[in-house]
Amino acid sequence: MKKYQTIVMAAFLFAGSFAAKAQTATVNYFAGSWTVLLKGTPSGDVKMIFVLDKKADSLAGVVQDSTGTEISKISNIERNENQITVYFTAQGYDVNLVLTKKDEDHVTGSLMGMFDAEGERKKANRQ
Repeated sequence: MKKYQTIVMAAFLFAGSFAAKAQTATVNYFAGSWTVLLKGTPSGDVKMIFVLDKKADSLAGVVQDSTGTEISKISNIERNENQITVYFTAQGYDVNLVLTKKDEDHVTGSLMGMFDAEGERKKANRQ
């Protein structure tokens, strides 16, 4: 019986190590600045910039308008493999944006499950 418990515990630890690596990969992928186009909102198509900073093994950040003016601080970020959900306040409403990795520099998603989103990683200016 003790041997069985040891095997089960080893299996859980092994599976947990893969989940931890996936979470770290998600943080590394989404860290940076993203220009996101929100389509069909009541205000029309809206472009926002999400600045996501890596903090230890998590993310934190702010939301900016297209001119770079801060709109809101991000209150929470939930992450899964290849996907994050960003929570913030816009025009007095608490909203969430789900972003899913499309390729190395592009994401797709949904604002509040109602409005489509497309995003692109902002590249640093090279001189």
